[in-house]
Amino acid sequence: FHREHIGFVFQAYHLIDDLTVYENIETPLLYKKIRRNERKSLVADMLDRFQIVGKKDLFPSQLSGGQQQLVGIARAIVTRPRLLLADEPTGNLNSAQGEQIMDVFKGLNGEGTTIIQVTHSEKNAAYGNRILHLLDGRIERREELRKHPAPTAT
Repeated sequence: FHREHIGFVFQAYHLIDDLTVYENIETPLLYKKIRRNERKSLVADMLDRFQIVGKKDLFPSQLSGGQQQLVGIARAIVTRPRLLLADEPTGNLNSAQGEQIMDVFKGLNGEGTTIIQVTHSEKNAAYGNRILHLLDGRIERREELRKHPAPTAT
């Protein structure tokens, strides 16, 4: 089930060191047995969307932390998962990149992807429909937000 329907964004990226940016993004598509031409198109879309076309032949060790995070996010969403689990998805990004990622997540959610995000950022949390505040591993408070909020840049 997870291979077909769940995308993961890890705080520590978990890119495959021996694969290029292109190959890291392509990997989930191989497991789904997507045809080569469609894989090329989907990966090209991700490279363009995250403005990393010029990095496609580089290995993770040749990228900054923010660039590695973008690759990890691209890899997580290239298959259009029904559920996206994201652990601090913007933690290593500058503010503009962070807003871009949250806008991408908002669009995915609007298309039907459920997103569970772990974050310390109140701004990122405000993109959601519901916030669960945790303390010592337990739900301390639940907060329902309006449908599809759109925080404004400050």
